[in-house]
Amino acid sequence: MASIEVEGLSKVYSYYKKKVGLKNSFHDLFFRETLYKEAVKGISFAIDEGEMVGFIGPNGAGKTTTLKMLSGILYPTSGKASVIGYTPWERKDEFKRQISIVMGQKNQLWWDLPASESFYLNKYIYEIEENKFESRLEELCELLDVKDLLNIQVRRLSLGERMKMELIAALLHDPPIILLDEPTIGLDIVSQQKLREFLKYYNEQFKTTILLTSHYINDIQELCNRAIIINHGTIVYDGSLKKINDSFNSVKILKVKFDHVISREQIQKYGKIIEYDGIQIVLEVEKTEINCISKKILNDYQPLDFNIEDIPLEQSISLIYQAGDKNYDKIE
Repeated sequence: MASIEVEGLSKVYSYYKKKVGLKNSFHDLFFRETLYKEAVKGISFAIDEGEMVGFIGPNGAGKTTTLKMLSGILYPTSGKASVIGYTPWERKDEFKRQISIVMGQKNQLWWDLPASESFYLNKYIYEIEENKFESRLEELCELLDVKDLLNIQVRRLSLGERMKMELIAALLHDPPIILLDEPTIGLDIVSQQKLREFLKYYNEQFKTTILLTSHYINDIQELCNRAIIINHGTIVYDGSLKKINDSFNSVKILKVKFDHVISREQIQKYGKIIEYDGIQIVLEVEKTEINCISKKILNDYQPLDFNIEDIPLEQSISLIYQAGDKNYDKIE
């Protein structure tokens, strides 16, 4: 059963061109040139209940605009959307109690108050029963290990600690739908990993439907089996992450370690040299030739170590970005 269904959703922004100088400002006051930006162009997709999906694309692709429409913050220019049976931009109270949106670049907590005060405010906003509120808060604080930070002013917390508090505030009312817009932005590697572990556990434990945007490919790889890629407002790929590499990579990465120095001239005949220090060498080899090249290197040099890898996922995704609006939905 689909928790989120989107059909032909579009959003067009209008804005004005402004020239430099006082004279031009007076002119533009009466004769402004209106420009239009089509941020989202008739996209369609569906997300099943309990599914965690990565929603990725370059800056300005339309990710945040889409999330804002699905949360009811923005009205679309055209198209339809259903989130757990509700039309988001109708903004019904019943709908708003069923979703949460967390934006990594915006705060929902009161800056000068402890997070516990904001949590208590959310208790009344979402009409959470006292016993349920207390047990839910305790559970989330234990999972995120922030119990000792509840009574500290939000502005005195680290970025990672604040993001954990933002997640708690978003999850207190136990929403079945969570929209996450770059929740790990600006966090250090350790904080990113802890948040990913929490989100993975939470999704598995509570079967919550999560739509996640992130520029950190590790977030998508570790949390999502499926990715929707949007570019220039158009969905260009919707499918499994594994199929991205399988379908878009015509090369493999060959990592070899020798017990003696091998010259560039000796090794370059096997493939394109990516890294070289004489002992450890990384080659880019055509996928169709990988078996033949591997046997030759093993027979000719008897290396100490030998590994064959796919090219990094981010490199595959960048190939999709570079392809413009070409649609890859039907990849097998």
